[in-house]
Amino acid sequence: MMNYVWAGMIILAYVFAISGGKTDAVTQSALDGAKGAVDMVISLLGMMCFWTGLLEIAKRSGLTGKLARFASPLMRILFPKLKKEKEAQSAIIMNMIANFLGLSNAATPLGIKAMEELDRINGKKQLASSEMCMFVVINTASITLMPTTLITLRSAAGSTEPFAIIVPVWICSVFSVTAGVIAAKLFDRREAKRGLCRR
Repeated sequence: MMNYVWAGMIILAYVFAISGGKTDAVTQSALDGAKGAVDMVISLLGMMCFWTGLLEIAKRSGLTGKLARFASPLMRILFPKLKKEKEAQSAIIMNMIANFLGLSNAATPLGIKAMEELDRINGKKQLASSEMCMFVVINTASITLMPTTLITLRSAAGSTEPFAIIVPVWICSVFSVTAGVIAAKLFDRREAKRGLCRR
């Protein structure tokens, strides 16, 4: 669907450019946009490589295992049914660390791995489990200590104060995660009560 939307926007842009006699300006804007996209990707590459490598070092050094033990009280509250599922816990914690550091691109493959583990232990394959729903909430509205990707984008775009967003990001992420977790728990309890009533 989005392919048709983007294709329609491009066609309309050229139609209006031809009718207004500004074909050269539109073509130049397209070239400048492509060049800007490449420059931005290159500027993000170094930061992403650094943090992704750091996460891999943490995993191989056993730091993630220590973090898993440290985060076990929180994991018991958020995912009470995953006490014996070490692989799922490890994948979730790695994803949370990546999101905590603001590495959305690095968090994506970790999130996919976590969801695969949660799907593996899901008893009802046609439905998302409560753990899967909770993970989606935490992954989407994650607490971010250092919004690395956003800071890098702001710096690449020429911002004079790329770090000025840190405190607002902290506040928004804390509130969003709190609201999401509470909502997920309430819906989970409601569905559990409905299941008991049906039995």
